[in-house]
Amino acid sequence: MDNEQPTYALSEVSSELGVEEHVLRYWETEFDALQPVKDEGGQRRYRASDVATARRIQELLKDEKYTIAGARQALQHDEQRRALAQRLRKLRAFLVEMQSELRAS
Repeated sequence: MDNEQPTYALSEVSSELGVEEHVLRYWETEFDALQPVKDEGGQRRYRASDVATARRIQELLKDEKYTIAGARQALQHDEQRRALAQRLRKLRAFLVEMQSELRAS
């Protein structure tokens, strides 16, 4: 486990989100995106990204009234949008660099 990144216990995340611990454990079985690490004692440790994912799942299920399947699909679309945005940023940086090189020649 990466000791540099702070992690949170199941009870802390449960309290933070206002959901029962068993709900978080269930979400782990239903959503591939929610995979907390286990410490040496086998206890779940949630990274900040895991907490954000759990919060997004909660938002989709409770606030936006998605089904589990719908929330799973929405999370996949979120990830696809993030990946596409990252690729576009890299492409833009490359094009800016090429434009600078062309102007310099």
